[in-house]
Amino acid sequence: MVTGGAGFLGRAVCERLRVRGAAEVLVPRRAEFDLTVENDVKRMFDAMRPHIVLHLAAEVGGIGANMTNPGRYFYANMAMALHLIEQARQHGLEKFLQTGTICAYPNLTPVPFHEDNLWNGYPEVTNAPYGVAKKAALVMLDAYHRQYGLNSAYVLPVNLYGPHDNFDLNTSHVIPALIRKCVEAKNAGRDHIVCWGTGAASREFLYVDDAADGLVRAAEVMNEPTPINLGTGSEITIRNLVTLIARLCNFDGQIRWDEGRPDGQPRRCLDTSRAAKLLGWRARVGFEDGLRRTIEWFRAQ
Repeated sequence: MVTGGAGFLGRAVCERLRVRGAAEVLVPRRAEFDLTVENDVKRMFDAMRPHIVLHLAAEVGGIGANMTNPGRYFYANMAMALHLIEQARQHGLEKFLQTGTICAYPNLTPVPFHEDNLWNGYPEVTNAPYGVAKKAALVMLDAYHRQYGLNSAYVLPVNLYGPHDNFDLNTSHVIPALIRKCVEAKNAGRDHIVCWGTGAASREFLYVDDAADGLVRAAEVMNEPTPINLGTGSEITIRNLVTLIARLCNFDGQIRWDEGRPDGQPRRCLDTSRAAKLLGWRARVGFEDGLRRTIEWFRAQ
């Protein structure tokens, strides 16, 4: 069972599970099962009887969406993990994989982020409720592994991008938002775009297919919730990212910065040595290649 299996990352994960020989890949839909409601989750387990759950479903967005919905993002993500893990225990599940988030790391984590630093401070305030909810799921899985023997895995993908991403400017993350702004400005003949913050913050990005490979591998080989970063190990400033995306979109207009808007966490760049050691996994898709594929997909829509 892949929660969120019809979504951005879920599509790629389901495809890989089928290629790897999964006899049946179950994708619960929200219209039938609201994963924030305990009775719905129990009904889902009773009806679908999964052997393994990969929990990808989340309520999430960029900085603006996190600032607008801090209560909802904490509740929804905490409730989903809480009910799913408890029902996994009650139904004798073989294994549970939980996707975490880089938003769980402390605001001023030493770069590159190593998993051992996950508990050394409070997350960046604009996305802390979401990050803390995801990190609480790690604690629950560890407790359930020690008390009940529930096998589990826990991965921390860095910011994802790629085809089928969310391009809604109100809720999207930075890459799809910038692609949409540049493509639409180019098509409309506008002479500028506006970007949030100062452009000084840095981020790391992982192509969705690479992330899917890492998740499936973790589900295959991990039996306890050791946190594992999934990323490329390289960062780019938002200012340089905007310049790169504008070039790839053939937008040559002015880039204006709204410095009254927040930058978010100052830097994000991961130490991915644990993924290489425990999973034998490394990212394969180059950044410019991944961006070109994403831009081509968006234009085709």
